[in-house]
Amino acid sequence: MNSGSGSHSVTLRIPVAWGDMDALGHVNNTIYLRWFESARIAWWEAIPTAGRLQAQGVGPILARTSIDYRRPVKYPDTIEITVTTLRVGGKSVTLGYRVASSAQNNAIVAEGETVLAMLNYLSNQTLQIDDELRTLMLGSSAAAI
Repeated sequence: MNSGSGSHSVTLRIPVAWGDMDALGHVNNTIYLRWFESARIAWWEAIPTAGRLQAQGVGPILARTSIDYRRPVKYPDTIEITVTTLRVGGKSVTLGYRVASSAQNNAIVAEGETVLAMLNYLSNQTLQIDDELRTLMLGSSAAAI
């Protein structure tokens, strides 16, 4: 764990697979959604109370996503994706993503945001984010995986 400033943040390094490319020879746009998903799951799992909440049927559900594609990515490459808490609202949290390409001298190749709502999966009801979870989501440490 690296000391960070202000927001709960997780960074993943993911090798680009040959099968990630499309017929035009670059990583298909849908793969970025998978990268976001992997980072988002790691972000959630790094929250100390996540396991307890999940055991109670509570967790985040994706409500919205947006991606700005900056540069194409090709195989072979390794991307580094960082997800950071941007905002925590009453029932939702907004995460920001930055994807950098090792093969392109760590240039930012995509950026994006997702909005997650907290959901009780047993009752199918959205939930307020309590003060403890809000503090953990905002955090002050960065994890590298």
